[in-house]
Amino acid sequence: MRLRAASRLRSLPALAALVVLGAATQTVSSFGQATAAASNGPSLSRVDLYAGYSYLYPFTSDIGSHPYQAIPYGGTGSLALYFNRTFGIQAEGMYAPDSSGNINCATTAQAGPIVRHQFGRVVPFLHVLGGGAEVGGPISQQCNVWGWGLTGGGGVDVILPAFHNHVALRPIQADFLYSDINNGPVLAGGTIGGIGQIYAARVSAGIVFRFGDIQSVAKVAPTFTCTADPGDPFPGDPVTLTASTMNVNPKRQPKYLWTSSGGKIAGDGASAAIDTADMQPGTYEVTGKLVEGEKQKLIASCTTSFTVRAYEPPTLTCSADKAAINSGDPVTITAAGRSPQNRPLTYSYTTSAGLIVGNGTTAGLSTAGVAPGNITATCKVDDDKGQSATATASIVVATPPPPTPAAAAAVPQTQALCSITFDRDKKRPDRVDNEAKGCLDDVALSLNRESSDKLLIVGSHADKETNRDSAERAMNAADYLTKEKGIDPARLDLRIGPDNSRSVAMMLVPPGAVIDDGTATSFDTSSVKRRGQAYGVPKAAGAPTKPPVHRRKKRPAAAPVAAPPPA
Repeated sequence: MRLRAASRLRSLPALAALVVLGAATQTVSSFGQATAAASNGPSLSRVDLYAGYSYLYPFTSDIGSHPYQAIPYGGTGSLALYFNRTFGIQAEGMYAPDSSGNINCATTAQAGPIVRHQFGRVVPFLHVLGGGAEVGGPISQQCNVWGWGLTGGGGVDVILPAFHNHVALRPIQADFLYSDINNGPVLAGGTIGGIGQIYAARVSAGIVFRFGDIQSVAKVAPTFTCTADPGDPFPGDPVTLTASTMNVNPKRQPKYLWTSSGGKIAGDGASAAIDTADMQPGTYEVTGKLVEGEKQKLIASCTTSFTVRAYEPPTLTCSADKAAINSGDPVTITAAGRSPQNRPLTYSYTTSAGLIVGNGTTAGLSTAGVAPGNITATCKVDDDKGQSATATASIVVATPPPPTPAAAAAVPQTQALCSITFDRDKKRPDRVDNEAKGCLDDVALSLNRESSDKLLIVGSHADKETNRDSAERAMNAADYLTKEKGIDPARLDLRIGPDNSRSVAMMLVPPGAVIDDGTATSFDTSSVKRRGQAYGVPKAAGAPTKPPVHRRKKRPAAAPVAAPPPA
């Protein structure tokens, strides 16, 4: 009987069962790898308690040519205790009662090692168990004789997201069982007794209750990374430092230490800011240290960098509202500047002929007396960082047709004279200085030569000034001409011009000439409250100078004298 059983152990069905079990394990492993790609999965349990249904199928096992029958109804339970993430020990029991009336039954109580490997929420396992076994049948053997047995196989658990990952399903557990049971001598005509060597396949499925949490045995080194955003700021733009950590124990309350090769750092947490004001263009390196404890033990460090970019220069377009004019026609010049970083901009203008009036985004071009030809107006824009851009606009002054002698004699022409500015004396911005006097001296000569002509005086003011400044400048220039050069006040026409510059423009107007004064308007001189001197008056020759004053020390005041009593 034992020789025949040994031969059955080497039979092909047993080998086939092992091959099927291996293929099933490989399939479960592949499924687990696919699942792991979708999720990192929960932590591993320390204790697994399993209860499930089992089906036992003996094969090539008999006593006296009487085969053992399958037991379709049974239960399997196990308790696994894991020492680490992979290895543990398992105790398992199976009970399959008689269900066919042939006294077919099976009971096992075994224990042994178990190994597992988690793939996300899928945990395949293998185990090898050994211990006691009792199997009834096939010829009325009772389930009351214990022998020894071995179990080997494996299965797969699928952890459910519900119940805080404490419950898993075991859709399959496939095992190969071998039992050796001595039922005693064969009695009653060969109906009881005998040695049963049983080879069986068992399939079970059920539910697993998971308890505890196993951390990794090997300590995982903490990681610390940091970033700077934006990585390419302009001076003045804030840079935010952001730290990212992994495998750091938050109970130890780690701290962050930040240093930079440039800029001022504010903050000592996982997020900090760098003030880039007044930083020069270039690349700067930032170092972050993660420390813990009073002694600030270094846990991990990181480095990042950012590059401060130089401000880009402004761009400019320059245009004229008229491309072709006659001499004397007014022209408006428009400048459109743009700073890529929205820096403050200021405008200025120059011209190859004529007179520019204004310094904003628009300016006027006076072409009185300009000869025919091309005029080039140059616009310039400057930002607060000293960067600038220029552009030009061209205007063509047409050649007028020759006037008839009668028309030339009938229409006198105005003549633009020199202009004076008031930008040099900041404390007295309306006072005529010595350079302005030179211009007014030339104007007086022209008035003396053309005794019948009048003089148009147009005062202007800057953006932040008022019409009073324009009026006072025109009146101060008129005072110098009348009081110092003897010009008749009746020959002077005082007006206020547009708010474009600190200047006074003058034009000689012969009798009958048509005045093109742009937007200048007349004003009442008696309503203007004058401030300070109209112009600098030199001291008379030989005038005595004021002697220096010698101050004496103050004597203490005498005691007051009492007044006499009334008579």
